[in-house]
Amino acid sequence: MRPHRVARHAASVSPARAGSRVLLLILLLLLAACASSPHRREATFRASRSALADLPARAPSAAMAGEANDVLFRAIGLVGTPYRWGGNTPAGGFDCSGLVDYIYRGATGLQLPRTSREMAAMDVRKVHRMTQLASGDLVFFDIGGRISHVGVYVGKGRFVHAPDSGGTVRLDDIDGPYWREHFAYGRRVLD
Repeated sequence: MRPHRVARHAASVSPARAGSRVLLLILLLLLAACASSPHRREATFRASRSALADLPARAPSAAMAGEANDVLFRAIGLVGTPYRWGGNTPAGGFDCSGLVDYIYRGATGLQLPRTSREMAAMDVRKVHRMTQLASGDLVFFDIGGRISHVGVYVGKGRFVHAPDSGGTVRLDDIDGPYWREHFAYGRRVLD
């Protein structure tokens, strides 16, 4: 199942876009230095920063770099928004798939399926290894024997997601003990 494109702006690389890439890289480096509160199940295992933090930042493709930047800025801007099951707006809160759809719809005009399982079944490139993820990729987690969680990879080993009831949208290390154990694969929507 391919995502439905609601609207699309031209992806051209202008001096302004190049400047926004530099700004994005600086923002990612700053975010790497600021750790979000760790996932409850991760707290006792946390010893160091992400091993993926030293990998070079990767965009999905040169043609999609501008859209990937828009996705990242929107995703990072929603950190701290309350979690709400079934939520899909900043005012009402987000669940994981509502967050991802809101980010992509606003940044790229793509309307994604409603649930993490439906998103995982989209007919777009599958990325099997964390080291091959690009900024803007969707990341899926198998919890309880099925895909039941999704987030947006922002680069440098970090992803934005709405993890659980009572929590908020946050930025976490994808290769932390809990998330590494449950990582299933990524999907490259921006390709």
